Amino acid sequence: MDQVPGSPQQPQGAPGLPGCYRHPDRETGVTCTRCERPICPECMISASVGFQCPNCVREGSGTGHAASANQPRNLAGGVVVADTRLVTKILVILNLAVFLAIQVGGDRVVDALVLVGRAWDPALGEVIGVAEGEWYRLFTSMFAQQDLTHIAGNMLLLWLLGTHLEETLGRARYLALYLISGLAGDAMTYFLVAPNQPSLGASGAVFGLLGATVVLLRRQRQNLVPIAVLAVFLLIVPLYRSDIAWQAHVGGLIAGAIVAYGMLHAPRSHRALVQWGTCAVVLLMTVAVLLIRTSELT
Repeated sequence: MDQVPGSPQQPQGAPGLPGCYRHPDRETGVTCTRCERPICPECMISASVGFQCPNCVREGSGTGHAASANQPRNLAGGVVVADTRLVTKILVILNLAVFLAIQVGGDRVVDALVLVGRAWDPALGEVIGVAEGEWYRLFTSMFAQQDLTHIAGNMLLLWLLGTHLEETLGRARYLALYLISGLAGDAMTYFLVAPNQPSLGASGAVFGLLGATVVLLRRQRQNLVPIAVLAVFLLIVPLYRSDIAWQAHVGGLIAGAIVAYGMLHAPRSHRALVQWGTCAVVLLMTVAVLLIRTSELT
């Protein structure tokens, strides 16, 4: 195994970029996606996500327990898997299945899944809503969409943003990001809108992916202009349409950005603790918002 210097050396006369850790005289702007050390073209070995250095590839080709511990990992520390789009595919299928169920069942299905704080249901002859203990609505509404344009836009963004994030974060972290963002978006809607105002859709979760993409691109030092323009546009549109809940967009965007920052910037020595700790903090803040609003309505 090659000896690894304590820190990357700057090539002589090139103060802008670090030198490859194996060839210090060669400047480079590329880093290994596993150990995050700078590597030159000669040391770049293609991986599922970006490039890895020869040392990391060699370590990942061992056997037994060592092989498990040294499997190729993505930027967030998750093990690289064969199908890096599995969770995104399942989420899209789930959203489409609920959409079809709504088209078949109509208002009866919508009324059972929709997010509503506290309202009188004339069909049931009783008060329904999250404030009445129907907490499941915070999750079912996340996958329920009634309008064709609405679900088409959400699913397009879910696929475009989600596949890249799932590949970068790994399945478990990506799913946590999606669900927490969706829950945070629903929580802000529940907190700010009238209690009898129904709301549904995957917008909160999708905007969480949008916020996470901004953090990821900044982490990778890529151009932020296109995604920033898209985010601003999607945040402005609801201001001119009363049938779109901007609250879910803002709540999901903020939660997604915070969770992604914790996942992508966690130090390697305490990566899991920081990543899942960030998820726990955002989740606890979301629950606090839900409890405060519930206390106001009951």
